[in-house]
Amino acid sequence: MNMEFIEAIQELEKEKGTSADVLFEAIEAALISAYKKNFSSLQNVRVYIDRVTGEIKVYTRKNVVEVVEDSRLQISLEEAKEIQPNYSVDDVVEFEVTPKNFGRIAAQTAKQVVVQRIREAERSLIYDEYINREGDIVTGIIQRTEQRNVIVDLGRVEAILPATEQITGEAYDIHQRIKAFVLEVRKTTKGPQIILSRTHPGLIKRLFELEVPEIHDGIVEIKGVAREAGARSKIAVYSKEKNVDPVGACVGPKGSRVQTIVNELRGEKMDIISFSSDPVEFVANALSPAKVLGVFPRFEDKVTLVVVPDYQLSLAIGKEGQNARLAAKLTGWKIDIKNETQAYEQNLIGAEYFENDEEYYDQYDEGEYEEYNNSEENIEYDGNEKYNEYVGQEDGKTVDNENNKE
Repeated sequence: MNMEFIEAIQELEKEKGTSADVLFEAIEAALISAYKKNFSSLQNVRVYIDRVTGEIKVYTRKNVVEVVEDSRLQISLEEAKEIQPNYSVDDVVEFEVTPKNFGRIAAQTAKQVVVQRIREAERSLIYDEYINREGDIVTGIIQRTEQRNVIVDLGRVEAILPATEQITGEAYDIHQRIKAFVLEVRKTTKGPQIILSRTHPGLIKRLFELEVPEIHDGIVEIKGVAREAGARSKIAVYSKEKNVDPVGACVGPKGSRVQTIVNELRGEKMDIISFSSDPVEFVANALSPAKVLGVFPRFEDKVTLVVVPDYQLSLAIGKEGQNARLAAKLTGWKIDIKNETQAYEQNLIGAEYFENDEEYYDQYDEGEYEEYNNSEENIEYDGNEKYNEYVGQEDGKTVDNENNKE
């Protein structure tokens, strides 16, 4: 098998990228175990494979000592000097003990070792590839579902989309192509395990980087993402160049860029706002699409009072508090929202903050305006019992991104 064996090792080195020396050393180590097992040998042996001819030889190794206690492992100094006069105590003498039928054992062992080493090398290459892609986005094809976990084929490896990282209500059909966020790469005995996510805020960021050239080029920067997967996300963007509108760049011509992302996320709504280092402006932008009359921050507590028109309080809070909750996550501020009437009655603002509502009222006829304000999704919450019950407080309407969950 000698020449074919050498050629096979060299071919594997080219195809799999595994060093021939690594394979030879692994086979030699395995042959030592095979020799001891098949020939019931307790000797200290060494196996050597000629890198050119492929010839395999087994050598027993004995330590040179003054007095021999175990002839299988030791040789006397006198006997060693008969072999070579230069030997001294503690030197090692080798004798060739290659069995006649060792070739068959060697071939079988070599095959097992090579297959195992190639498998380990491939696993290592896959792990090295994907460990560097943690926090990145990948595209795969759904293969099957196992105990609510979705298995996604990434080409060279299968990844897992756990039930906890799936968007609620999203359907995952076999052979469907999806994009997902690489949450974690683990090294296991069965090879690398890649954990994906469809709910991580990083997925939004990576999708915008793919769709918006200005973000990829570094002209527009994503400053923050707040997300409730499957429902709504808010993303704060900032432009390093004054003549580039960051919001417009993300929206794209006729909304094409953001619509591609919305389609990928199965209709998840997107609010793209301008980032500002001024917390007053940033909080006001974050509560979009609601119009804000005034923002009054308390910097020591990182809490801010926000005053909105009476008829826009429900819009600022959002359905089930979603808009205010996402704004709090995005800005990192606790947000206390009050309508202008409440704020004035509590002496939080003066009369000069009242808006002339005629321009908003004129957008509707009287019937449409009443219908809008009394619709199920736009109930005006004031300081009454129903609103306080929702917030979970007796006074105030603080929406805290950590403590006041839905």
